[in-house]
Amino acid sequence: MHRFTRASASSVFRRPPTHSRVFLCRPSTSSLRQLSTDPSNSSLPNELPESHLQDVEAIEEEASNPAFPDVMKPDPIHDDLLAMDFPPTKRTRHANRVVIRSVYEQHVNQMLEKDGAEKSENGAEENDADEEGEVSPLSNLPLSREALGKLYKFQLISRRITQQTGKGKIHRQYALVVVGNGDGLVGYGEGKDEELPRASDKAFAAAVRNMDSVERFEKRTVWTDIETKLGSTHIILRPRPVGFGLRCNPNVHQVLKAAGIKDASAKVWGSRNPLNVIKALFRVLQAGNAPLAMGDGIGGKAKKLDKGSGLRNKSAVERDRGRKLLDLRTY
Repeated sequence: MHRFTRASASSVFRRPPTHSRVFLCRPSTSSLRQLSTDPSNSSLPNELPESHLQDVEAIEEEASNPAFPDVMKPDPIHDDLLAMDFPPTKRTRHANRVVIRSVYEQHVNQMLEKDGAEKSENGAEENDADEEGEVSPLSNLPLSREALGKLYKFQLISRRITQQTGKGKIHRQYALVVVGNGDGLVGYGEGKDEELPRASDKAFAAAVRNMDSVERFEKRTVWTDIETKLGSTHIILRPRPVGFGLRCNPNVHQVLKAAGIKDASAKVWGSRNPLNVIKALFRVLQAGNAPLAMGDGIGGKAKKLDKGSGLRNKSAVERDRGRKLLDLRTY
């Protein structure tokens, strides 16, 4: 009994299926076209229904626009290349050729033109903001990058300063920078910041904006003896002949070098505080400093030049001015 049931069960499982297998697949467009246009096929009509035609059009569109590009054919965008030739220069006698692949040529040309315009107009400032997002002090200077590189830059004073407040002390860095082109333009600037490099940049930007002309004799020395006093600092600047050089205080030397004065001597009496020495020297070098009747420039009282002398007559005024006074009234 057990053998019979086991044999019948195996025969049932080994019996081949009576139904045929069905594979579901999308018919090709060529087969559909052939079936629809073949007149020998009498079982199918000569024209497909509208729903079938829409399926055929959708299949043809998918075939014409595949989801993945054909890597065997060159692509005008992804396979684009830009070749740039560089002729020999003073540093190298060989010509160079640089090939940039997979780059839009139009975008590269726009970037090159933009960089050239920035270099010519704004000095090619690469990044106006630093990592912290703050604007650089050198971003809006009136000179180009090339002109700024040719200037003399002397950082004469750099020290830490402290501000006492009700909540405690605030420590910062202070810098004083002297800038000049060596041909009659010179200026100084001061800057304060938490970091010394940024304080130096602020001082440099202020010095560039404050540059003013200096009158020179034969473009090498001052016209006459110049004397000034600022606080307890007393300076006398004298012209010297050709080849004399600069024999003066170190801070005065750097200022005169930036201004383009090659032959001069100076003597500093009293306080030799670098800050007072530099400010007193700039007050006499640059035109437009306030007269003594308006004060000493640091909050001191003005000097009364005519104290006790009374009203001066016409001859005294002519003698002081060095020229004759004329009456130009027409009435």
